Amino acid sequence: MQRTPHHRSRSRRGMAAAVAVGSLTASLLGGNAATASPYPDPGLKERVATTLSLPSPPGGADVKVLVFHASAGEESPTVDAGIAAIEKIGLSGPEAGRFRTVATDDASVFTKGKQLGKYNAVVFLTGGGDVLDPEQEAGLEAYMEAGGGFLGIHDAARTEPYSDWFTGLVGARPAADSPSAVQRATVEIGDRLHPATKNLPLEWKRPDKWLNWKDNPSGDVHTVARVREITYTPGKSANGWDHPVSWCRDYDGGRSFYTAMGGTAASYAETDFRDHLRGALAWTSRISQADCKATIDSNYAAERLTQPNQPGQNDQIGEPHGLVTAKDGRVFYIGRGGADSSVPVVTDWKDPNVGKGEGEIHVYDPATKKVTLAGKLSVFGNKGGGDELVKVEEGLLGIELDPDFATNGWVYLHYTPHAKIDRDKQMAVRQVSRFTFDHATNKLDMASEKVLLSWPVQIHSCCHAGGGMAWDSKENLYIATGDNNSSGFSDGYSGNNPEPNYKGVSFADARRTAGNTNNLNGKILRIHPEDDGTYTLPEGNLFTGKEPDEGGGKTRGEIYVMGVRNPARISVDKATDTLYAGWVGPDAGEPSTTWGPAKYDTFAAITKAGNHGWPYCMGNKQPYRDRNLPDPSKPLGWYDCDAPRNESPNNDGLVKLPPVTSNTIWYSPQGGGVDYPRDADGIPSYKVEDQKELLPWLKGGGQATMNGPVYRYDAASTSEAKWPAYWDGKWFVGDFYDDTQPRHAVLTDPKTVGKGGLPTHAESLKKIIPVGADGIRNLMDWKFAPDGSLYVLDYGRGFFTSDSKSALWRVTYKGGGPTPAAADLARKAAAQ
Repeated sequence: MQRTPHHRSRSRRGMAAAVAVGSLTASLLGGNAATASPYPDPGLKERVATTLSLPSPPGGADVKVLVFHASAGEESPTVDAGIAAIEKIGLSGPEAGRFRTVATDDASVFTKGKQLGKYNAVVFLTGGGDVLDPEQEAGLEAYMEAGGGFLGIHDAARTEPYSDWFTGLVGARPAADSPSAVQRATVEIGDRLHPATKNLPLEWKRPDKWLNWKDNPSGDVHTVARVREITYTPGKSANGWDHPVSWCRDYDGGRSFYTAMGGTAASYAETDFRDHLRGALAWTSRISQADCKATIDSNYAAERLTQPNQPGQNDQIGEPHGLVTAKDGRVFYIGRGGADSSVPVVTDWKDPNVGKGEGEIHVYDPATKKVTLAGKLSVFGNKGGGDELVKVEEGLLGIELDPDFATNGWVYLHYTPHAKIDRDKQMAVRQVSRFTFDHATNKLDMASEKVLLSWPVQIHSCCHAGGGMAWDSKENLYIATGDNNSSGFSDGYSGNNPEPNYKGVSFADARRTAGNTNNLNGKILRIHPEDDGTYTLPEGNLFTGKEPDEGGGKTRGEIYVMGVRNPARISVDKATDTLYAGWVGPDAGEPSTTWGPAKYDTFAAITKAGNHGWPYCMGNKQPYRDRNLPDPSKPLGWYDCDAPRNESPNNDGLVKLPPVTSNTIWYSPQGGGVDYPRDADGIPSYKVEDQKELLPWLKGGGQATMNGPVYRYDAASTSEAKWPAYWDGKWFVGDFYDDTQPRHAVLTDPKTVGKGGLPTHAESLKKIIPVGADGIRNLMDWKFAPDGSLYVLDYGRGFFTSDSKSALWRVTYKGGGPTPAAADLARKAAAQ
């Protein structure tokens, strides 16, 4: 390693820089020689032009890295450790990744074009303050414009405080009152592909000095790692759950990487931190490529595809309720059954047309940008708004295309046919049917219907119909069904009031449905459709349907998951066959020490058949309380999440239920992942003052989960609109509402996923999938198309109808590929 002597005196450094720069500055700029000094006034910081002769890109196959370590005051105690670590990184590892290190605190290097142009990357291991005069900063700028690489470490963010250009280079400035103590914290690794982070633990626990930011750079830079503030004391200037700690971006023609870590000398002895620096240097020095554009908001474009309907028609869109994409790019989306606002609703049960609506199937063709109304079903689903004994959430609830849709044209619809309602008993039939689609006309043959599966639902009272469907890699079809239960008779807590009924059918006791092993409501079913319109049962469901327990005949073999409330959206990652689901919780705005947790909306990553708790337990096995009879307003004991029992008088299934599996994400008005201290019996205190938030990146209020897909990147695709590989394997979770509620991409740990393990990382999508009145305010469904673009349904601004904001949107990526360009890679360029 070449290293110039330390000039520890600020005056000596300034004088040396002045002497070194003087004649060069005079010849380049035609003026008098300048002296190195700080900008006396931020208003005087004019950019200085330079005509430095630099190769483009700087450096070559004999990779060299310049470590610049000047400081306006005393040299940082981390400098020696940092230089030694970078030197060792450059001399170790595979030959293709090695480099030579030169260290200096002499800023005149930035005005020596031939010298500066030899370096593939420049590392700022600087202290705070002004260390470059205008000409020297102009030289660094010229270096970046030529395609150079920059790595800033920790206090580099305090360097050149008067320079807007340097602020852009490092990405953010520290808050003045950032904590100064060394604290152990958890770093969340969000980018599993960048060479700086791909080998690091998902949750990296380490001590350091953690900087807070005046302005959060997320969205303007590509954040590769965040520090989890709930694991240390961030102080008054805390940034919250989104606290970037390492990031990168293509900047001013070159590549810039910054890490706020490395604030202690001990950091540089850590194997993982050295690996972090190694990867950052590999990218900045052009040894390897990386994508530092993937989470920059401006690299995405959201386009509304459908126009408002013609008056009195649903020619573009119905009441949005679900979508699916075909392999040829066409998008199929459904309307639940709410009519145009000009059409009167019928709520009188004596009228044969009570609740009668049209469930519509539209097709958008991206090749022609045209919408076709492919077909309509007569559904029970149009009673308008009102209380739960008036309104209805039934109708056309789900759509899926057969895995061989391109050849057989089969479309599966999950709906409530109006023709099968019993107005006297106020009962209906829910069914999944198969129809045949004509590819040439974009029309469904409504006479081709084959009913695969049907079951009874009560329709005296709203709500919670569910509806989503999805396929796994083995061509098993998952069908999400709601608990078909009223919310209005349990004070917003467990829906377990056994008394309310209509003609003997309970409508307020979810133990009759979701908690019942012999009922298909409140479940996620799994069947294998056969070509003749029937289905078989795959192995591995929760029940076989032939269990001899408790006398036999008390289970249904179609059940894969029980104990879910209103799973409107589900998805299956075919790479792993993990099922992802989200369901809406009850209505209690706060926890109760008598009855249990507040309303939890829930997401779960499900890897095997199981019981996910409702109406006995929610979240991470937080129990509700049983109700007494004959007075259900009086509590009995707490439910046992590990051995729940269904002792409802409305239960015709097993009493002994499978143990409850903890869920992955839950949130309420109190926050995300709310948990409480527990007593000796494992019962949470349910006191707001005791709570802790395990998932501080989300919060409820008005809330309604809308589960999304797991993105899978297709490297073979030539699509220019596809989302980048950064998102591969990330699970998209969202909410109907767009305020504090989730619209995030999350990472889970393969070791704990499906076992109640919390996500390891989350990042907001609210600027990429835009929120607000003119954006996608009411997210109803979202799916990736084969071309890697994202289609999103916005429900609109009313309820039980479509309106002018009801729309299909498409979100595409326009950031381009990884950098540097393949032709600019240092070692590949040498080989040529």
